[in-house]
Amino acid sequence: MERVSQGFRKRDASQSGVAPSVLHKQALSPEPTAPERAEAAAGAPARRPEMDPQASLDDQKLAFLRLISHELRTPLNSILGFSEILSAELLGPLGHPQYQEYAAIIGGSGKKLLKLVNQVLEIGRLQGLTLEARPEPVEPALEGVLDQLAPEIAAQGVRTTLTAETPDLQALADAWGLRTVLSHLIHNAIAFSPEGGEVRLTVRRAAEFVDVLIEDDGPGFDPADLPRLMRPFEQGEAALVRRGEGAGLGLTIAELTCGAMGARLSLRPGRGGGTSARVRLPAA
Repeated sequence: MERVSQGFRKRDASQSGVAPSVLHKQALSPEPTAPERAEAAAGAPARRPEMDPQASLDDQKLAFLRLISHELRTPLNSILGFSEILSAELLGPLGHPQYQEYAAIIGGSGKKLLKLVNQVLEIGRLQGLTLEARPEPVEPALEGVLDQLAPEIAAQGVRTTLTAETPDLQALADAWGLRTVLSHLIHNAIAFSPEGGEVRLTVRRAAEFVDVLIEDDGPGFDPADLPRLMRPFEQGEAALVRRGEGAGLGLTIAELTCGAMGARLSLRPGRGGGTSARVRLPAA
């Protein structure tokens, strides 16, 4: 079965303080082992386990952002609520028509910031989480994500195709987790595809697994950059020239969610350019 959708609308061109003790505690090295304590008591210098500086820095960054994200949600809810009241003129006319436009801009900006806050909190929640896997139909999950992303598909002016090489495939997955992974990966493919490009979705059986392939016509990436791209807050393009919005958390969330429900995510440059993402799920 093949599903094709087409978008036609042209894409637009275009402190919170943290107590020092909090970050200090997060930066502390692990407690010395029994042999290290014995060496220290005998006057020999204790050896500390080597730590990956980049991993430690990433952990501190996420801990800091989780803290401020919690603090941002309350004022953000107020901003969004009052901007909706102003946009709808629920308490009476605002006067100048531009006030409504300004209120809409405030609301839109607030929603983007709230999305970022929720993504930061989601990464913290997914670390060490195990999701219960049940038989889930894969093709309807893809169709639901495509319907959800229809406005973005139209805005980017890209075409999408969905091909099920084996109909009615079911995989062992968490329903929320499966849709979360597919949503982030398809969103990335749409965002980095050129106007008039194509995003190809394929579902197929691979021995005891079900593979979902998501391929795009975007700029692709250097395979040497893959470890960096899978870390939080990393982008495939330089910050000053990149076209897509976002903080570079989508791939991290997708990978963590895959791990939580027993799936595997792999990325590679596509044939002739672009990016190919594969989600491998246990077959039901």
